[in-house]
Amino acid sequence: MSQISYYTKEGLEKLKAELQDLKTKGRTDIAKQIAEARDKGDLSENAEYDAAKDAQGHLELKIAKLEGTLGNARLVDESTIDTSKVAILATVKLKNKKTKTDVSYTLVAEEEANLKEGKISVSSPIGKGLLGKKIGDTVQITVPAGILEFKILDITRS
Repeated sequence: MSQISYYTKEGLEKLKAELQDLKTKGRTDIAKQIAEARDKGDLSENAEYDAAKDAQGHLELKIAKLEGTLGNARLVDESTIDTSKVAILATVKLKNKKTKTDVSYTLVAEEEANLKEGKISVSSPIGKGLLGKKIGDTVQITVPAGILEFKILDITRS
């Protein structure tokens, strides 16, 4: 059973566009590769044909996975986000207790995560550690590099 994921309108549209691109352009490109390889003769010893068929299998797997993700995707109405505690699509301002620096993260679905944009996955160690916490809480989060300690300074809508 797949897990339900919550998306912004932008994130959901991006997934739909990627799926559409794979189904149209992606399948067309693979079909051309297979046809070109088939034209080169004996299929039993044709490495290009085998590679094209492998690529087709990977493409179909990716399409099926995206369709599953979209089937379990839910659109989040950002105007209904409760800012009294950390939840998906909330932007959280934190103070790193060790470095004394402030950072802000927006919690998003795994597929929308982009650290350069300050978007972290709710299923990441930091995302999981922040969910449900309130302004003023201090949290200790275990990450691969060790333990981070943050104080939650503010929670806003993204």
